[in-house]
Amino acid sequence: MSAQSTPMKKVASASFVGALLEWYDFFLYGTAAALVLNQLFFPDLDPMIGVMAAFASHAAGFLARPIGGIVFGHFGDKIGRKKILVITMLMMGGATFIIGLLPTYAVIGVWAPVLLVTMRLLQGFALGGEYGGASLLVIEHSPRKKRGFWGAFLQSATPLGLLLASGVFALISLLPEEQFMAWGWRVPFLISVILLVVGTFIRLKISETPAFKEMKESKEEVKVPLFEVLKNYPRNVSIALGARLAETVSFNIFNVFVISYVSTHLGLPYSVALTGTFLASGVAIFASPLFGALSDRIGRKPVYLMGSIFTLVFAFPFFSMLNTETEFIIYLAAVLAYVFGTTMMFGIQSVFFSEMFGTNVRYSGLSFVYQLGGILGGFTPLVATYLLTENNGNHYFVALFLAIVSAISIVCTLLAKETYKVDKSEFEKSINDKKTIQDKQLKA
Repeated sequence: MSAQSTPMKKVASASFVGALLEWYDFFLYGTAAALVLNQLFFPDLDPMIGVMAAFASHAAGFLARPIGGIVFGHFGDKIGRKKILVITMLMMGGATFIIGLLPTYAVIGVWAPVLLVTMRLLQGFALGGEYGGASLLVIEHSPRKKRGFWGAFLQSATPLGLLLASGVFALISLLPEEQFMAWGWRVPFLISVILLVVGTFIRLKISETPAFKEMKESKEEVKVPLFEVLKNYPRNVSIALGARLAETVSFNIFNVFVISYVSTHLGLPYSVALTGTFLASGVAIFASPLFGALSDRIGRKPVYLMGSIFTLVFAFPFFSMLNTETEFIIYLAAVLAYVFGTTMMFGIQSVFFSEMFGTNVRYSGLSFVYQLGGILGGFTPLVATYLLTENNGNHYFVALFLAIVSAISIVCTLLAKETYKVDKSEFEKSINDKKTIQDKQLKA
């Protein structure tokens, strides 16, 4: 075992546990929104309108994410990746635990949904800073030729978080419905405190990234990182935002909306959709690092492009497979869509996007494009439910929506520059003026 691999594994493990907590907490809400929150916090509404209200509260977390990305990205580029990650973990874990304790509408009336949305906003704010920091902690520690693999390894925490969230809910849903609605739904939120304690302890043990330390020592820190991003990297920002669309929209259709579609629209048991999501997440955990390793060999663009093309092509067949109402075919649809569509893009997204920005603005740049680009994803279950309702249950328009955003991502990915083989020295040689000074750190 090399001197490099041992600390790299420790860094990756520490980042992974923390990211797992954050994503488990965030996905927990999406699963609950599709299953119970409409009945417990929005009970006076028509069932389908109640589902839309619950999805709207789900979307609120995505609205808060760009704000968190801007705030935490700024301080992450100023004071370091590690300190911010501890703060975001405590914030996310605390909000999730409180959701598990909230009284419902039947107990405190309108204050129940108000408090629920407030906690969801806090979750989104925390996750806004988590993604960029956790990704950079791993990517900036990793060997240059294995950035894709290690970055995608960390991304595996996302499907694992989804797997844990859907798996815990699948187990709890086996309770008699009365007990599930009375107290069972709270259990997945409350047990997250275990991950919070473990994750915080581990993150306090890791060191700051070499790239950030080098940037601080060379005194190349900028006053307002986000302003520098928008000033010097406008093309990269636009490309990353567009490329992000297919991943975020497909994720929320394949893993959130699908639960409501299968259970409410098709009338099948909750367990069918949850099992499909569970299986897809399980496969994605192992597929993500493989896609990352592939990007280290053939480039970020080809891998990301394959994922966005698959998502476009599979948009209509996905719903056709669901409509068979055959459990095995539904499971197969879930696995194919999530693994070869969403995961192929998401697995390499952090390293693909981070390589577009210099070290001194990288936290802000990555957080900004990822979280701002994810807003449409947050509203996707709501939009999809509206399209389904307004068109008498015809899934065609939902599939068309997914196909259109996938086409946009394909175009943006084609316009992106490939950077996985470019050495730091080559970037430094290309600098001609102060405006492009950040580029010399692109591979730091």
